[in-house]
Amino acid sequence: MRLFRKLIKLILKLASPYRHARFCGFKMGKGCFIATRYMPTEAYLIDIGDNVQITEGVKIFTHGGAHVARSVGYPNFDVFGKVTIGDWSYIGSNALIMPGVSIGKHVLVAAGSVVTHSVPDNVCVAGNPAKIICTTDEFVRKNLKHNYDTKPLSFDEKKNMILSHPEKLIRKSFLKV
Repeated sequence: MRLFRKLIKLILKLASPYRHARFCGFKMGKGCFIATRYMPTEAYLIDIGDNVQITEGVKIFTHGGAHVARSVGYPNFDVFGKVTIGDWSYIGSNALIMPGVSIGKHVLVAAGSVVTHSVPDNVCVAGNPAKIICTTDEFVRKNLKHNYDTKPLSFDEKKNMILSHPEKLIRKSFLKV
């Protein structure tokens, strides 16, 4: 039995994160990109729409806190929350999605954000805890000047395009003292 479990773990490690997520129980629409390998024990409580991107290091939680409740007199305590992510949403690297959160359609969750409340459609959220920082339309408008239109290009074509137009790169200002 121990050898069988090791074999299953090895197969899952070699499988794509997308296949791993499906195997663990994620419900996913078409055209999704999944790069995280973190899978909660209740992955069947995660429902993902079409064309969603979940990048590396993202953790989606479906339970939590029970250990403390068990220690103070509730030995069988368990709480769970379903997580839903709407169509065409993007979850940035190392974001944390808490139990019971629904993320709307066309939502950008910035890298490292901790999403503790549900998020409406068409907004960008960032921070710990995540807060709405702008609408999706505002994000696109602010970043159009940095757009390279490289999606259909090969790796080398993309590299040449970016390196030949460094003026379009995003540059962030310094923090104020």
